[in-house]
Amino acid sequence: MEQRILGRTGRSVSVVGLGTWQLGADWGDVDESTALDVLDAAASAGVTLFDTADVYGDGRSEQVIGRFLREHPGAAIVVATKMGRRADQLPENYVLANFRAWTDRSRTNLGVDRLDLVQLHCPPSPVYSSNETFDALDTLVAEERIAAYGVSVERVDEALTAIARPGVATVQIVLNAFRQKPLERVLPAAAAAGIGILARVPLASGLLSGRYHRGTTFAPDDHRSYNRHGEQFDVGETFAGVDFETGVEAAQEFALLAPSGVTPAQLALRWVIDQPGVTAVIPGARSVEQARANAEAADLQPLDSTARRAVTKLYDDNIRRLVHDRW
Repeated sequence: MEQRILGRTGRSVSVVGLGTWQLGADWGDVDESTALDVLDAAASAGVTLFDTADVYGDGRSEQVIGRFLREHPGAAIVVATKMGRRADQLPENYVLANFRAWTDRSRTNLGVDRLDLVQLHCPPSPVYSSNETFDALDTLVAEERIAAYGVSVERVDEALTAIARPGVATVQIVLNAFRQKPLERVLPAAAAAGIGILARVPLASGLLSGRYHRGTTFAPDDHRSYNRHGEQFDVGETFAGVDFETGVEAAQEFALLAPSGVTPAQLALRWVIDQPGVTAVIPGARSVEQARANAEAADLQPLDSTARRAVTKLYDDNIRRLVHDRW
């Protein structure tokens, strides 16, 4: 699989990574055996980047990854975790003492002495402008608790503020065919600064797979049931902030753009991979088959100009007015 340098970490990672939120919680039940099989299938397909967080299943996702790493000591996997969402979302909680406690817990969960990459997990906006916050992160690097740090953001303005920080290695942001605003300023700014971009929610919570219809239902413990209007966290994390009915209709149009032998999900992933400045796309997978199919998107040819224009037109006609000015 194609490898790209993950920003200021200097590490090489696969262009298709694996998001592991679903292996912890909030996507219906995934038992540990299945979770381990998903990790193995992804790694076997060439994936070398796992993205997780301390809040995914309150540590369960990190723990499963830790078990996988112990059982596969030769696997050259970069693990990007996140911290901050287990505490009340107040700027004053983003301090060195908490950072030490949070990263100690993640190091224990993952079974490592030093974390490859720690990302602030969509903290309150003022945190991005706090010198003390980034001084504390630099201290974690100096103490060798972490090798590098980045941020996971909700909004374009948060990303741009973080990109201006000299120690930030990566920015993670929602980017998909239904959320195109980061293309305008974030990706060019990150590329100019040498910062890696991790594109999350690349399938708009599954909408872009083309498998859903208006009557599709999800398990009660799936965020696609309980967070459709932002009841628990930022609504932009669920269906990329697009209302479900509109998203289903637009996704059906998107599916028609997929050439023979390519699934709509693979088309959606390839579209993200092709964006200048993207380091890796991090789709989730709840099954071995999904993990393998996602990895295969890296083998597709880049989209031609006709396909790129068609995706842009679909966004402009159906989605832009709903999301473009919100994040």
